[in-house]
Amino acid sequence: YLFIFAVMRLTKPTLFTNIPVTCEERDLPGNLFNQLMKDDPSTVKGAETLMLGEMLTLPQNFGNIFLGETFSSYISVHNDSNQVVKDILVKADLQTSSQRLNLSASSAAVAELKPDCCIDDVIHHEVKEIGTHILVCAVSYTTQTGEKMYFRKFFKFQVLKPLDVKTKFYNAETDEVFLEAQIQNITTSPMFMEKVSLEPSMMYNVAELNTVDTAGESESTFGARTYLQPMDTRQYLYCLKPKQEFAEKAGVIKGVTVIGKLDIVWKTNLGERGRLQTSQLQRM
Repeated sequence: YLFIFAVMRLTKPTLFTNIPVTCEERDLPGNLFNQLMKDDPSTVKGAETLMLGEMLTLPQNFGNIFLGETFSSYISVHNDSNQVVKDILVKADLQTSSQRLNLSASSAAVAELKPDCCIDDVIHHEVKEIGTHILVCAVSYTTQTGEKMYFRKFFKFQVLKPLDVKTKFYNAETDEVFLEAQIQNITTSPMFMEKVSLEPSMMYNVAELNTVDTAGESESTFGARTYLQPMDTRQYLYCLKPKQEFAEKAGVIKGVTVIGKLDIVWKTNLGERGRLQTSQLQRM
């Protein structure tokens, strides 16, 4: 082989977690387990029985990729031969169930690649589909004898659904419409909910009912730390009122079924951001 092809997913490290093992002092081990936890450099001093540690661990596998997150990967092509090759073109495509996307940063060929040298590229893609994705990495080049060569490698991964979103509509006796959005974290790690907003259709104005006034200040009904634990659900409430120019036409408003769409932004682990936007919400 002339080339060595390496593809690695770029992800941030994770916080090391340990499983605390302890017992009562009157048990046979006595204070042995407690002392071992205190001496363990990965535990938090003064809180050794908590699973969360202070150290970071590098990713050991490909990990999970969720809809709305950004997939980043490092691609390296290394000339492992003693020959100089020419016209090297590295291409990275992402094949989904509905489309094929070119993720290569550059479409220009490298004039030559000397022995023990490499071509590196970093690709990014905001994942917008769930299901099977295939990263197709291809290299074409010309040997010293003028022979054109080509080879490919395939890397398959699954994109999972991070949130389960359910909506309920309540029609008031007036022209107001109340929307309740139930958002559930169906991943295995906590999420910091940065923003959950409703973008109304052109006929409505929206008021968010997810804050309370305390001592003259507006506070979130979910508290200061808006973390959503795995499998937890949170309800958001919005009130939609027809704009003045449409409120006068009662028949027009009653026939409107399109309300708007939810825009959800969250962060996980060490600040990786994800974003989902629902399709247009319809009311009966």
